[in-house]
Amino acid sequence: MTIARLAGGGRRSTRRSPRAVVVAAFLGPALLLYGLIFLYPVAAAMTNGFFDWTGTARREFVGLANFATLMGLEPYASQFFRAVTNNLVFFIGTMVVQNGVGLVLAFLLNNNLRGKRFFQTVISVPYLMSALVIGYAWSMLLSPRFGAVNALLGLFGVEPIAWLGTPALVMPLLILINAWQWIGVTMLIFGAGLVAIPAEQIEAARVDGASSFRVAWSIQLPQLISSVSIVTILTLIGCFNLFDLVFAIGGSAGGVGGAADVMGTLFYRLSFSNSPNAFGLSGAFSLVQLVLILVATIGAQRLFRRLERRYS
Repeated sequence: MTIARLAGGGRRSTRRSPRAVVVAAFLGPALLLYGLIFLYPVAAAMTNGFFDWTGTARREFVGLANFATLMGLEPYASQFFRAVTNNLVFFIGTMVVQNGVGLVLAFLLNNNLRGKRFFQTVISVPYLMSALVIGYAWSMLLSPRFGAVNALLGLFGVEPIAWLGTPALVMPLLILINAWQWIGVTMLIFGAGLVAIPAEQIEAARVDGASSFRVAWSIQLPQLISSVSIVTILTLIGCFNLFDLVFAIGGSAGGVGGAADVMGTLFYRLSFSNSPNAFGLSGAFSLVQLVLILVATIGAQRLFRRLERRYS
């Protein structure tokens, strides 16, 4: 019996080995390509910040010197904290405008309204376009000389406004333009969450005399925690990786006086600056940006997990 079992076990291991070879043959090239295209550049960029560079030639190991330069030496320090602050303001504004309006639209379109599919399609179309295209298009629409927005306001006697030339207006306009592009995604995610709520709960609440607002506040919103979590994390990652829209509207400087200068544009300037240590500074900045996003994302995940356990 022992010899038979050993023989049988050997046959099973022999039969499994070709499967492992097949799996490795299919996954190996993909993993190798993924490592060469993504993992290796990320690892290289993370280590660049710990070395001193002269052009593309790596010099000696300097530890945290590049990080100290970014956060303690002018003009890098003021630009760094301004960029982080602008990213935070952009995130808060996007959460309020984009996700708030998207939630309201999801509730409105959750009912069997006439033309529901049409409105969902129209609202969702902008996110299919490139942010660069949208940025350049809105730059032309907001032009003080030939822009359609000023032309329309001129019909009511309003003088031309330098929308993108006024520092106080640049960030709010970016938030609104970004919300116009991505509000359809938010609406669809919240809409999917509303559809997943059992209809029996809503019908029972209405039979008990609950108003539409009470149903939304006490039944639907608590069960949308998972959808809110997804939207918040996606918004957080997208806002702290913001670059293309700001670059299209305000250039690499982030608009007039750096009013919309974000971490993406600052990283661009550090990477292509005239400093001989551009690789070191940009590598250090990319690592700081990665850490900020990871910490914020993990914190948001833990917060929403607690909320899900509380309302589940």
